Amino acid sequence: MPRNSNAPLPQPVFNEGNITPDPTRFKVPHASDKLLYKEVANLLKKDVVPFEASLGQQDDVYAFETALGPHGPEIVQGIKRSGKIIFHAAGDTGASNAGKYGNEIRVGDQLTNDCRTADQANRPAFLYHLGDVVYDFGESKYYYDQFYDPYRDYPAPIFAIPGNHDSFIVPDTSPADTPLTIFVRNFCATEPVVTREAASLHRTAMTQPGVYFALDAPFVRVIGLFSNALEDPGVISSEKGKWPGVPDVQLNYLAAQLKRIKTEKYAGAVLLAVHHPPFSYAPPRRTGGTGGRHGGSPEMLRQIDATCKTQGVYPHAFLSGHAHNYQRFTRIVRFGGKDFEVPFVVCGDSGHNVNRLVRSKRGQPAQEPNYGAQVNYMDTSPAVQAKGLQLKHYDDLNYGYLRITVDKARLQIGFHQVGKSSIPQSRVDMVTVDLASHRIVPN
Repeated sequence: MPRNSNAPLPQPVFNEGNITPDPTRFKVPHASDKLLYKEVANLLKKDVVPFEASLGQQDDVYAFETALGPHGPEIVQGIKRSGKIIFHAAGDTGASNAGKYGNEIRVGDQLTNDCRTADQANRPAFLYHLGDVVYDFGESKYYYDQFYDPYRDYPAPIFAIPGNHDSFIVPDTSPADTPLTIFVRNFCATEPVVTREAASLHRTAMTQPGVYFALDAPFVRVIGLFSNALEDPGVISSEKGKWPGVPDVQLNYLAAQLKRIKTEKYAGAVLLAVHHPPFSYAPPRRTGGTGGRHGGSPEMLRQIDATCKTQGVYPHAFLSGHAHNYQRFTRIVRFGGKDFEVPFVVCGDSGHNVNRLVRSKRGQPAQEPNYGAQVNYMDTSPAVQAKGLQLKHYDDLNYGYLRITVDKARLQIGFHQVGKSSIPQSRVDMVTVDLASHRIVPN
């Protein structure tokens, strides 16, 4: 008897139960990126999209146990007893053509294997997707190939904030088929249902309250913002009328979330996640080459910083994707009379593509920086007292993902490579933050 894809289930389902063979090709042939990009190239620089306000009050949090269904409370109690939580983060997973599909499958497989082979105390509790789930641009017909099938065996919730490829509207798209409409159906459902996009698979839609939300899990709170549909830069508000289609609700939301953290004297790790990176490396003008395909978003960061300053709360770390490589910056800010060392981590190489950090320009060869390079020139007109910015580590050759561990005292963010072979690659970078002092400590 055919399954009703709209019927709510008594509890969420996160995987197929039995490991199944990897797909070898798309079930739905994918059109050429190049032709589509030529058609919409100018629109990618100016077309922002409106969106609905997140459900509930502005200071509401979405409890991790809610996503787990009836067994949520006992699972959360188990995490608390273990004294730590571990979770994955990844960005830009969608494969936009058949040639890239293998890379997405390898990343998905390694994330899945990490969950299934780790012992109970070290098993990741969820995956937090940093945007660009589906290329090219969030069409319903590609969700099965690019999301549900590659992650069919991932045995945990997958939360997500939309990226520009999950939100940009191709001209003549009907209202019922806009990318955010599809994203909301699959990640912001009111009940756990199997959507039409999942087809024959069993993973149910997530029940996030909106395209921006605060995930409250043991030891950590992740505030996710939607940075809209432009190729660059990220946009979280109208910027005083510059982007009239974008509501200002996220600024008030961020303020309310930070105020709650301060009022309740929240002692866990506070992470801020946004698809477009506040910082993405570009060399000084006097050196050869130019930056990668995606730059930073200083105005977006300035608005976030100003809100943090007003509320007296600053995140322990920032997570983002969009730039198709791995980058880790350390930013020193003077905040509340103390120096905070804040990691800004970019992980946009989780399946779609890997781009070099620097490109050649007008005959000038690309000159990549050394680890630890001072890049203060990238921190333009900050709204907080910024005292330094360093590019601590990067990887622009390999695919990968983040494995994040948080306990009562520390936050650890590790980058794991996924090579082109079937052999799992090792962790290649790790940063550890002391939660009480907001300082980076030895691993």
